[in-house]
Amino acid sequence: MKAAVISLGSKSSVMTAETMKRYFDQVDLISLKNIEVSLGKEGGVFYEGKRLDNYDCVYLKGSFRYANLLRSIASMLENSVPYMPIPASSFTTVHNKLLTHLILQQHNIPMPKTYISPNTDSAKELLKQVNYPIVMKFPEGTQGKGVMFADSFASASSLLDALGALKQPFIIQEYIETGGTDIRALVVGEKVVAAYKRRAQKEEKRSNIHAGGSGELTELSREVIKVAVDTARALQTDICGIDILEGPLGPLVIEANLSPGLQGISKVSPVDIPDEIAKFLSRRTEEIISATKKTVTSEVMKELTAEAKQEVITNLTFRGERILLPEWATKMTGFNSFKDYTIKAQKGKFVVEEFKL
Repeated sequence: MKAAVISLGSKSSVMTAETMKRYFDQVDLISLKNIEVSLGKEGGVFYEGKRLDNYDCVYLKGSFRYANLLRSIASMLENSVPYMPIPASSFTTVHNKLLTHLILQQHNIPMPKTYISPNTDSAKELLKQVNYPIVMKFPEGTQGKGVMFADSFASASSLLDALGALKQPFIIQEYIETGGTDIRALVVGEKVVAAYKRRAQKEEKRSNIHAGGSGELTELSREVIKVAVDTARALQTDICGIDILEGPLGPLVIEANLSPGLQGISKVSPVDIPDEIAKFLSRRTEEIISATKKTVTSEVMKELTAEAKQEVITNLTFRGERILLPEWATKMTGFNSFKDYTIKAQKGKFVVEEFKL
């Protein structure tokens, strides 16, 4: 089998691609920045000016800034690549926090109270009604960037004025007190293969490793595991990092990441995470290829069987000077008394065909 990892070349991508070589005959690490998508009759996906090779498995990764390109690549490859762990639509929905929360809402996934406002004036009215502190987020962003905290109406209103000047949409969300911690659960397929608790630095609310947070091994409850897996399933992705807060009333999903970093979680987890990902990609690709071959074989056998039934040695049944067709012949041909037919006859042979204008 032949696989490709298309990414920005992060250390996590390199780790995954190298490990995949244990399970695939060939693995290519391809730079997302050198990919082009061409539409039209001669369209396709091109790498360094040449049409992308055929692969059995393609693992696409990249930040939210490349969401449109990632979706375009996935859309062009979906009909030719047997397996991709992340479908095209997920690159649009998961890279946008607002769309992510809407999907969570549709699938009854628990999350903090979340508010969306069309403009600054209506948002300020909303700020008078919420409980503080609150979180304000840009729909796009990773590693904790674009996440702001306000502990009063005054501070929230000031942030709102700044956001209004930037002319960017934003999300308002209730703040869940967890002592500056959250959980990153890495879902691969139908299970959480690894998880760790991230703890924010002193005086810092964001627990992301890239924001200076630290990580520690944690054991997840069944409820948290179920929420993580249900979230990945709702977002239609087979590989995903799910960020969860353990609130007083249970786990709450705050974010999902299609390109989760592996360095931080690998430092604290005894699990060989790249190997878990590589094994899953290999197994799933084999399953899909095998299922496709079985389907093709089944269709071929049906055709062969149908062809075999077209010629049968049998006696003819006569009624007077008429020949009665056997039941299997009328069923196979679909002949009935409401249609017109042409008959071509010569000694020892005749052909009956449906009459068509």
